[in-house]
Amino acid sequence: MSRRTVLTAILAAGALAGLLSFAGQAKKENDKVDGSKIYEFKASALDGNEIEFSKYKGKVMLIVNTASECGFTPQYAGLEALNKKYAEKGLAVLGFPCNQFGGQEPGDSAKIGAFCSRNYGVDFQMFEKIDVNGKDAHPLYKYLTEEAPGMLGSEAIKWNFTKFLVNKDGTMVKRFAPNVKPEELEKDIENLL
Repeated sequence: MSRRTVLTAILAAGALAGLLSFAGQAKKENDKVDGSKIYEFKASALDGNEIEFSKYKGKVMLIVNTASECGFTPQYAGLEALNKKYAEKGLAVLGFPCNQFGGQEPGDSAKIGAFCSRNYGVDFQMFEKIDVNGKDAHPLYKYLTEEAPGMLGSEAIKWNFTKFLVNKDGTMVKRFAPNVKPEELEKDIENLL
């Protein structure tokens, strides 16, 4: 294959990726008419009590799938720092433990809660362990991944500590990859508060 053919193929693939990304974003922008659907969801807290998401109306939500034995686990500290700094201004940080990625969240609710409290002083709302991908994915995560797909339109969560930012009226704003540190979200959060 000639260098020109290879270069043309690379440029075509890049253009296609850009178009797919743009098309996905344009579709999502047009779909963002009513964000109230997120308030229809419920999830169980670590203590087993069910929490209705209508409780978060008027708040900015940062929703994160978490794990206690992950390379990104130290992000709990950054999430708690955001919680401390912005909770009174209307930010709700919501943590959803998940064991689907390398078995990095093997504990039960009591162990998860104790770990988060002891190691990171977590005071934000933590929920019971859920699946975020597949047929048993929690309905909230099915919704989040449809509203904010990842690279090339992929809806699947790729790893622990994927983050979703939702504005005060319940509209999905942005999805952040696991390697994006919580402190890097401050400007986005401040713009929504």
